[in-house]
Amino acid sequence: MLKKGIILMLIMVLAVKGGSSSTSTSTSTGTAWGGNTGKWDLLLNNSGVVAMHMALTHLDTVVIYDQTQAGRSGYRLRPSCAAHSNDSSSSSCWAHSVEYDIASNTLRPLTLKTDTWCSSGAFLSHGTLLQTGGNLDGVRKIRHFRPCSDKRCDWVEWEKTRLSEKRWYATTLILPEEEDRVVVVGGRDSFTYEFLPKFRPNEGAFYLPFLRRTRLHQGEENNLYPFVHVSSDGNLFIFANRDSILFDYKRRGKVVRRFPRMPGGGSRNYPSTGSSVMLPLDYADEYKKVEIMVCGGAAQGAYRAAQGAGVFLTGLTSCGRMVITDREPEWEMEEMPAPRLMNDMLLLPTGNVLLVNGATRGAAGWELARNASLHPFLYKPDGAKGERFRVLRSTEVKRVYHSSAILLPDGRILVAGSNPHRNYVFDGGDRRVKEFFPTELRLETFTPHYMLPFFDAKRPANLTVLGSAAVRHGEEFRVRFGLARRPAKVVEVYLYAPPFVTHSFSMNQRMVKLKWRGMVREGSDGEEEGGGVGVVVVVSVTAPPSPSVAPAGYYLLFLVNGGIPSKGFWVRLIRN
Repeated sequence: MLKKGIILMLIMVLAVKGGSSSTSTSTSTGTAWGGNTGKWDLLLNNSGVVAMHMALTHLDTVVIYDQTQAGRSGYRLRPSCAAHSNDSSSSSCWAHSVEYDIASNTLRPLTLKTDTWCSSGAFLSHGTLLQTGGNLDGVRKIRHFRPCSDKRCDWVEWEKTRLSEKRWYATTLILPEEEDRVVVVGGRDSFTYEFLPKFRPNEGAFYLPFLRRTRLHQGEENNLYPFVHVSSDGNLFIFANRDSILFDYKRRGKVVRRFPRMPGGGSRNYPSTGSSVMLPLDYADEYKKVEIMVCGGAAQGAYRAAQGAGVFLTGLTSCGRMVITDREPEWEMEEMPAPRLMNDMLLLPTGNVLLVNGATRGAAGWELARNASLHPFLYKPDGAKGERFRVLRSTEVKRVYHSSAILLPDGRILVAGSNPHRNYVFDGGDRRVKEFFPTELRLETFTPHYMLPFFDAKRPANLTVLGSAAVRHGEEFRVRFGLARRPAKVVEVYLYAPPFVTHSFSMNQRMVKLKWRGMVREGSDGEEEGGGVGVVVVVSVTAPPSPSVAPAGYYLLFLVNGGIPSKGFWVRLIRN
């Protein structure tokens, strides 16, 4: 065993030294933090539609869709449809939404009746994706998609209920209520918010002066798709442009607190398009510490410079963190390894953050960015300042405007999309298209180093919740899992809420670190050093105490053993 371990360590060292390679099928392994770069794999050459919007369902499928007005897509519905048909007024020839099955690596088409261009969404507690707004005939539409195992489900458009105002580039968030209710915030020329369903009959939208105040003059809005997070006290943190507030939506729109302006210049919201996450909540402080992180964005005036003069300004390199529950909150600023805008930020099962996709110059919008960001960045929140970022292995696929990324149950990152054009525009050898980035339909995954087979001996396996996988707030439940050897000194348990992703913001993304006790060995299954499950262990875990900490719905449960996470297990958190 010692000799085998030395050989594996030598392989790891050689892999790390070769980490600058950018091939899409290369691999590397490494230690639990420093020097490891991960692995890229191509899943499909043609995802059918651009992943302008993407969401993981609790049945291990991914809903992908874009705009219905983009003409022909990459998924022809009928053989009789001519390959050159560009009929954007009909969905009979070209799909603009698909459901991707993770296990079989296959697609099936879905039907959208109205335009979902730059819309928003949120999962309800029973796993239904509620989808709001869009453009043109879809700007006030409400739709839903309820996942099914028989593959017969499809988009359903609400006929009798519509949004009170037009919602294009808005944000939708699930609220910590006793029944399923979402809030839809902002949108182009919409300085309001509204609820679904309404609290009162004939209720409309409510004016939010903060949204008007954060809109710049001279044609630069820079506050679309505002970053909205539910704080653990039930209030809403709303960030637009560079400013932010804590908002009590229950008290007729009372602004509880105004936070300092984020330093670093430029802007962070669409079309400058940085990204934001709420760092994991922790039982150790009774979930009272809430910290928001915002990274990247465009330089001041970048949108107008690119659109009007063809000048592509360098994007922002700064990130900011702020504990919004502090008595006197302040932004703590730090630098990324390189400029970045249109970047997706994903919470990983380890509690770290992954930044992927985007560009280094310009702004979001049609053909307004240059220099794709090919290297993901890994960020460790608990690391020493100045040492929290790592540059990971690059992809060959350039993903800029209208790309997206989500965390899969098996720990991989699904990465898709990119289309900075009004319609689908493919390469075809056109030098101008290459410069502006062709429509990208390849579907790929990024596998973090800790999900590679080298670490399987430390990985918790065969997770299951004893009894029912539906647990109530504050309830203690038991989780059984296997290990090839004895547990590490540090074992952590996380719940992760899969988000709705579009335009670099993962709406409703949430991670909660849970309290556990009483790790009990139930038995053995094979040799502990043999690479299989050698020890069967049961732990008692306490669910989040309230919907403000974790709204009701489906979550992925991850166990992390000495920095190595399990694959996710679906748990449904239900109201008391």
